[in-house]
Amino acid sequence: MRQLLWAWGLLVVGAGSVAGQTVAIRAGRLIDGTGAAPVRNAVILVADGRITAVGPDVRVPAGTPMIDLSAFTVLPGLIDAHVHMTGPVLGEPGWENALVREAPADAALRGADHARRTLEAGFTTVRNVGASGFADVALRDAINAGRVPGPRMLVAAHSLGITGGHCDLSNGFVPHVLGEDPGPERGMADGPDAIRAAVRYQVKHGADVIKICATGGVLSEGDSVGVQQYMADELAAVVEAARMVERRVAAHAHGTAGIKAAVRAGVHSIEHGSILDDEAVALMKEHGTYLVPTLTAGEAVERLAQRGIITGERADKALAVAPKMRESIRMAVTAGVKIALGTDAGVMAHGTNGHELTLMVEWGGMTPMQAIVVGTSAAADLLGWSGHIGTVAPGRYADLVAVRRDPLADITALESVDWVMKGGEVVKGGPAGGRTGGP
Repeated sequence: MRQLLWAWGLLVVGAGSVAGQTVAIRAGRLIDGTGAAPVRNAVILVADGRITAVGPDVRVPAGTPMIDLSAFTVLPGLIDAHVHMTGPVLGEPGWENALVREAPADAALRGADHARRTLEAGFTTVRNVGASGFADVALRDAINAGRVPGPRMLVAAHSLGITGGHCDLSNGFVPHVLGEDPGPERGMADGPDAIRAAVRYQVKHGADVIKICATGGVLSEGDSVGVQQYMADELAAVVEAARMVERRVAAHAHGTAGIKAAVRAGVHSIEHGSILDDEAVALMKEHGTYLVPTLTAGEAVERLAQRGIITGERADKALAVAPKMRESIRMAVTAGVKIALGTDAGVMAHGTNGHELTLMVEWGGMTPMQAIVVGTSAAADLLGWSGHIGTVAPGRYADLVAVRRDPLADITALESVDWVMKGGEVVKGGPAGGRTGGP
């Protein structure tokens, strides 16, 4: 049932821009997102926002408009499974005090700018894993309604965490500066009963996915980045409550014990996974748990600490965790753990998401093709949307990107894409310097 609801949401986004029309795209080289070898001189037919045919021998109906990308490599729209679209970017003026100086409306408006930048970077789908005031729900709905440009979004609303933990919105402030301490409605939940209430409240008000904080974090105050924060019965309650309302669970987890506990409880993904060991890797493989490594965020906080932009306890944690992230991603890749691309955009600037692919190759030892799969079909599988996005195939949404440079020779080509289509509508690049006309 939940899959049907998601599919309906995607239909609203994808339809309209080319309704009743057929458009052909000629790709000099097509990378379809499955990991298969590129196809040269492929044609992609698009009708009503979806792909209807693809291949080198596709017949183009007479009179069909043609977008000529014969000088380009075409790929599926990229997917970022870990963003924070509505918050201030780390290091921007006022980022530390935004919670007490801004209303949810400010966050939603900021999110509209971040959404546009993300879409123009070639990321046509994102999973927003935590926002205050349901601002991410408002942004998702505005994008779906066509009021603002942006990627397809799954949203978590408030992240769930323990009192004083990484996801406690009031952590680091004097008591009651945000009014009464946040309760389950705003994500602070201790014990199985409160956790169930928190899950149900987020879903009631629009959450597509549940995000929990299983360990401490880098940017929170008063907690160790590697220490487990939810007990086994609490983690089990999150997963059970989410399952009953047909939602998946993403677990923020840096430290080894918290990673293992979350995997055993049945979460669908480990976010960050900074301090893995052999047992954690084996458990993730056994359970089919995805790792969303957010390497760009690790690099960003390390550099900000080195420059003195973040200081004190936060800087110490950043400098300690970044080298461990580099070790852990290499372990996960070598062992064959399922991996989906996620950046933690908001820690770094939105629109720079493609750098994660570069770090997958440089830090993780992936081939460029492996990194592309992680950012397309693997991420679609994690989100539960494989039937709609992540590959260039009939029936999928016409979410496509194009680059002049060969990303298989130089993965950094995907840090700055030349052309973007979402749901059959070109949102960046026009005909990308080519021509639009008869085939």
